[in-house]
Amino acid sequence: MIEWRDEAALLSSRPFGENSVIIEVFSAAHGRHAGVVRGGTSRKLAPILQPGAQVAVAWKARLDSHLGSFTVEPIRSRAAAAMGDRLALAGLNAVCSLLTMVLPEREAHRPLYDRTIRLLDLLGQSEVWPLAYLRWEQALLEEMGFGLDLSACAVRGVNEDLVFVSPKSGRAVSREAAGDWAERMLPLPPVLAGKGDASNAEIAKALGTTGYFIEHRLIKSLGERPMPGARARLVDAIGRA
Repeated sequence: MIEWRDEAALLSSRPFGENSVIIEVFSAAHGRHAGVVRGGTSRKLAPILQPGAQVAVAWKARLDSHLGSFTVEPIRSRAAAAMGDRLALAGLNAVCSLLTMVLPEREAHRPLYDRTIRLLDLLGQSEVWPLAYLRWEQALLEEMGFGLDLSACAVRGVNEDLVFVSPKSGRAVSREAAGDWAERMLPLPPVLAGKGDASNAEIAKALGTTGYFIEHRLIKSLGERPMPGARARLVDAIGRA
């Protein structure tokens, strides 16, 4: 038998057979991993197996290539924080949907895992969560190899009046350097570069730019799949908050 133990954030759960479920988790040392939880629909386990929950898991299988099975112990539930707040619920769904879609199976991404746990710990804190989520999307792009370089103009090397992002390179572009190409550029709100106003309106604008790279670079690199609808609902919720 092959077996390991780890901590994880639960991403999804779906029925399997009469009383079991298949869960997917994002674990600290083993990345995105699936397995069967026997009796997962029971009164004892069902409340634990909710998206966003932080759990201790033990996985075992006869062969590494098998689906295998999990035993699960709760560490921290986030259901109450999510259910009581529209923004928190939208955020939780967006995070879990994106990770389920873009994380490679069984590949560790410890820095992103740690950042994800810190983000989930902020659920329900609507005054800080939108900015934390924007930073998380930037970290997600960086971890997956599509990070944005906003330090200096890609054309002239200056670091002043940077107001655009090139949709091709993901690098900052100054107003003067953009010239006639300005209409084809993506906006670079100061908050995206760690400066200026962090209002929800500015954060939503910045998420339009990170969303372009998630959809047209990261997700497209994995095949022809649409952006999860949960993310659009989150951006709308942030814009309305």
